[in-house]
Amino acid sequence: MLVRVKLVDVNPKMIKAWRDSFEDNPEVEIIEGSMLEQPVSAWVTPTNSKASMDGGLDGVIKRQLGPAIEKKVQAEVKRRYGGSMPVGTATCVETGADQPRFLISTPTMVGSSDDISASLNVALACCAAFQMVHMHNTEHGGQIRSIALPGLGAATGRTPVEVCADLMWTAYNLFREKEFSSFEEMRKALEAILGDLGTFGTKMKSATGKAAVVAATAAVAAPAPKELDDDADDFDDDDDEGSVDDEDDALDDEEDEDDDSPAKKTNDHDDDDDDDDDDDF
Repeated sequence: MLVRVKLVDVNPKMIKAWRDSFEDNPEVEIIEGSMLEQPVSAWVTPTNSKASMDGGLDGVIKRQLGPAIEKKVQAEVKRRYGGSMPVGTATCVETGADQPRFLISTPTMVGSSDDISASLNVALACCAAFQMVHMHNTEHGGQIRSIALPGLGAATGRTPVEVCADLMWTAYNLFREKEFSSFEEMRKALEAILGDLGTFGTKMKSATGKAAVVAATAAVAAPAPKELDDDADDFDDDDDEGSVDDEDDALDDEEDEDDDSPAKKTNDHDDDDDDDDDDDF
């Protein structure tokens, strides 16, 4: 089996854009809702180069997991990158919680409110999160078996949701087809695939756009990802006994019950904020 991917956001426009971009990828689950409700091995959170978890989804996760998670992430940023994490890289730390077991942080921008709409940052950040999954699983025997990602760079970063979705699809396609030994190798491959960002959006909406990306991805000189061992420890399961499918069924049942209840379930982080506020920085 390969790592399962969920795309999760509270913004309905992001959901629609993902459904358009990922229409040929039924294996990718697209969910309108809260990241905090996703029972996966790892949550992916967009951050800044200092990994300051002061707002957006970072802030929501910090409130959920406790202030110690920020210290863990920043300590890992210092260990790996000397205190400032470049766009196109990522970290992975254990959360200390049952779910998710891991938090992957990937910067979409250097500061906390940069406009990244004219950059490759969304694709770089998404690819880096996926690359971190490969790196962690290679080192630790396939512990990360499923991940959930939000829309990257589509709120504060001002990247249009349609462009964001296409860039994330390109990153996902590369993740599914190739595995790299380093972030630098990953970045070179991605830049070769994307070409000129100024014409990327138009190209992707053409009849041959996706086919061109698929062909360019296939031409990358890198090995295919290794499949996970079905007998390995399933980090998506609290008791390490049930299957991933059983867990999904249980979640579906809970959602059905919520839909039937008089009090409709609300998101953990949309009380006073714009729906887009937790997507990125």
